[in-house]
Amino acid sequence: MRIHFGLDTRATPQQVLEAFTDVSDRRLEVWSQTLDPAKYEVREQGEGWAVIREGSAGVPFWVLLRYEWPTPDRVTWTLLDSDHCDRGTGDVRITPRADGGSHLDVTVHHSGGRGLRGRVVLLLQRLLGPVAFPRTWRAALDRVAG
Repeated sequence: MRIHFGLDTRATPQQVLEAFTDVSDRRLEVWSQTLDPAKYEVREQGEGWAVIREGSAGVPFWVLLRYEWPTPDRVTWTLLDSDHCDRGTGDVRITPRADGGSHLDVTVHHSGGRGLRGRVVLLLQRLLGPVAFPRTWRAALDRVAG
């Protein structure tokens, strides 16, 4: 399953980078509409990377992701474990806009649905993700911009 989308936000590139890379409790505030505090756990972190277990509120699924931010304009993740799929990666490219905001170019790859449940989750992500992800991400990032 591959999802690709772009979105514009009022948040500056620095605010976007911080929203994706701040693994403190503030992450739960920024992404309050999508992260379930009960599933959130920072397992490891270092300079330019973090391993985080997270999942969305209202659904029983979770993922263990290794986030990396090799440059100020890019955040990537690799799926290390999940209860519904075997493999996954993601890539967010952040470009400044002339009005002070940012444009994000996002690609997500997930595959290897585990059982019927996993295949259904991946199908729903493929169908709903291109609309739902940009909408919820833009709302969170615009809140960060104030």
